[in-house]
Amino acid sequence: MLERCFGVHLARAVNGKIILLCLFTVVIVLCGTIGNEKFGTKHDFVELKTSVTTATATPANVPASNCSGITSSSTSNSSAAFESIKLDIDEEEDEVVNLNETYSLGPKVSDWDKKRSKWLRKNPDAPNFIGPNKPRVLLVTGSSPKPCETPFGDHYQLKSIKNKIDYCRLHKIEIFYNFATLDAQMDGFWSKLPLIRKLLLTQPGIEFLWWMDSDAMFTDMAFEIPWERYKDHNLVLHGWDEKVYNEKHWVGLNTGSFLLRNCQWTLDLLDAWAAMGPKGMTRVEAGKVLTKELTDRPDFEADDQSAMIYLLVTQREKWGDKVYLENAYYLHGFWDIIVDKYEEMVEKYHPGLGDDRWPLVTHFVGCKPCGKYASYPMEKCLKQMDRAFNFGDNQILQILGFTHKPLDSWRVKRIQKTS
Repeated sequence: MLERCFGVHLARAVNGKIILLCLFTVVIVLCGTIGNEKFGTKHDFVELKTSVTTATATPANVPASNCSGITSSSTSNSSAAFESIKLDIDEEEDEVVNLNETYSLGPKVSDWDKKRSKWLRKNPDAPNFIGPNKPRVLLVTGSSPKPCETPFGDHYQLKSIKNKIDYCRLHKIEIFYNFATLDAQMDGFWSKLPLIRKLLLTQPGIEFLWWMDSDAMFTDMAFEIPWERYKDHNLVLHGWDEKVYNEKHWVGLNTGSFLLRNCQWTLDLLDAWAAMGPKGMTRVEAGKVLTKELTDRPDFEADDQSAMIYLLVTQREKWGDKVYLENAYYLHGFWDIIVDKYEEMVEKYHPGLGDDRWPLVTHFVGCKPCGKYASYPMEKCLKQMDRAFNFGDNQILQILGFTHKPLDSWRVKRIQKTS
């Protein structure tokens, strides 16, 4: 356009001046925004780095709340203030672990029973027991902070949390769903430990914390945990004394679903349990010890289940009296020997048994629907997970007059007329 109006030479001169004017304007704006004395200097970088570090280290105070029901790590309705924690979720390099330093889940707490008792006296509206032999319970579960690696993984995570919400609603249990990595050193198997400790200390009204893996589902909606049985115990795991203490078998118990009492003993146990957890050489070397000491354990880095068995075997005098290894019902039930029997269970038995006749929990160990690498064919896992979900869901839907028929189908049928 300029060439047509002014000619080629004049147009080029005008264009050159316009470009210089634009560059000059950009420089003026940048200087005014950043500061003409520190524009791109080393001092500017140091100040920026300092400000970011300071902002990260500043604790965030979250108002306390007495809300009950579903609790999420993404909400502000917590019953106490959480400490500010730096999350290094997307690290590409492992942190360097100093083997000469003892890892700690947090500042040492030595008088928790006294502090908690004082809190309970001051807060009678938040009792640790909600009825005779009925403790206040918080069920805790979670998943990775990142999306699943498979297109269907998140869908099954949603089914799993819906299943847990249904059970908790029926049994007056609170639930906390977490997808944050609270400690970058404690990832994978071990990520539950920092979370459990944090929740015990910030939820003093909770008497028992119930951890359940995301790949475990409730399949007996009517079964009530026999809380009276554990009045003298602080940790309840599905397992067998013979398998753990005599055989030292690496699957003598399962840590995918367990109960923990909120007390000083538990905090001390978590500290001892976490010793093998920090990623890097600590976890690798600990894995070698566990493989050597435990029966039939494959050679891989330390996991929380093997570490618990090793702790109980080597320090039974310290921990054993307060640990209850439960096998009268399925606090954990291995899916591959359960799921194909659901139809037979419906014909012969009824909900509320909790054992092999009608298992409380069906745990899909080795399936890993959220990841790409599983120990079993994914097609089989997903089919059986659908059946387990529908088996539990039927016990909810039947109250409304519906059911999944067959168990393999997501569709529902009406089973009774309603007005």
